[in-house]
Amino acid sequence: MAQILVVDDEIGIRELLSEILSDEGHTVLAAENATRARELRARERPDLVLLDIWMPDADGITLLKEWAANGQLTMPVVMMSGHGTIETAVEATRIGAVDFLEKPIALQKLLATVKRGLRDHGGRAPAPLALANLGRSLVLGDLKKRLSQLAAPGAPLLLRGERGTMPELFARYLHVANTPWIDASQILSDPGQDVLSHAAGGVLFVPELSELSRTQQKHLAFVIDRSERAKVRLVSFSAIEPRVLIDEHGFDPALLARVAELSFALPSLRDFSEDVPDIASLMLMQLVESRYCAPRKFSTAALNTMRQFSWPGNLDQLRTAVRNAAVTALEEEIGPGDVERVLRELAPKGSASALGLPLDLPLRGAREAFERAYFEHHLALEGGSIAKVAEKSGLERTHLYRKLRSLGISTGRRDDS
Repeated sequence: MAQILVVDDEIGIRELLSEILSDEGHTVLAAENATRARELRARERPDLVLLDIWMPDADGITLLKEWAANGQLTMPVVMMSGHGTIETAVEATRIGAVDFLEKPIALQKLLATVKRGLRDHGGRAPAPLALANLGRSLVLGDLKKRLSQLAAPGAPLLLRGERGTMPELFARYLHVANTPWIDASQILSDPGQDVLSHAAGGVLFVPELSELSRTQQKHLAFVIDRSERAKVRLVSFSAIEPRVLIDEHGFDPALLARVAELSFALPSLRDFSEDVPDIASLMLMQLVESRYCAPRKFSTAALNTMRQFSWPGNLDQLRTAVRNAAVTALEEEIGPGDVERVLRELAPKGSASALGLPLDLPLRGAREAFERAYFEHHLALEGGSIAKVAEKSGLERTHLYRKLRSLGISTGRRDDS
């Protein structure tokens, strides 16, 4: 039978539902509020959740949204309320709830809903990383606004950027839910495939233009000629400059002009480094939810270490680092030492850029960037202790305070002796 989490602030309802479901052979977990529900959800991974809407610390809709945004909505969730409205039920369903129960809950209605939820909605795959759930930085906030403007025109769109930028993450921001998403690199290989019928009303995505063969390019040109009628949106990517793409990769110049009717530059990861902690945490959560690794979480110092790294391989390199840290860390909490070890292993031998050194800046700027990263790293490791950082860096405290102010670093607390 299944493991079911009952979340309700009323002890009488928790006990009643637990008794009924236990009699049916299920294992029941009970939480009196959202805080406890988060803990049990993370630790036990229940097969189904019965979630009350009105709770003292956070309402059920907020918790449902949180699970959906974090990729944790991998189990069916049935909402419960004694004051339910049609609008609330619709919103919960839109977020990802599978059903809605009104209190008082009839026995047969409860059992039928639980049975249906376990049968039809169990074992969901973790939600993929989505741009909509990211973006504390001004860079990603601005980027999403610009991509939203590009969503309306049906003209082909070329995304350009460095290798490893995960262009599909950005291209999917233009994709409308419940419409086709077709990877062109696969379907264009077979000239007999009716690409237009497969992609009609959706997005045809080309992960890297330089990898298309001559035959695939001809097939793509044929598709573009008819894409407007079939309402197919072509979105492609290339990390290679257009002239090099034509001269060295043999790409058809006329076709390139057509796929690049609209062009948009994607930022490198170092351009939105303040988002690295959130992105890394979401990547790790996906690995945990898919049971790729045991339950893990990053320490604050580990996340700061990743934020300060330059990530020459961009999001792909970050994803590899998170995966390696997840399976090689010895403790449940992944610390800065684990992250630094992984980054050293991923880096080419003797690569200064692998250490996160900003070698593309003028000397003065590079030195300031290094000093800022150095002191932020040690402040995080020492919990903001000026005394410990002064001792570790070999600086007098007065000199250290001046240095931190000049670098624009907030110390958090003044001193400790």
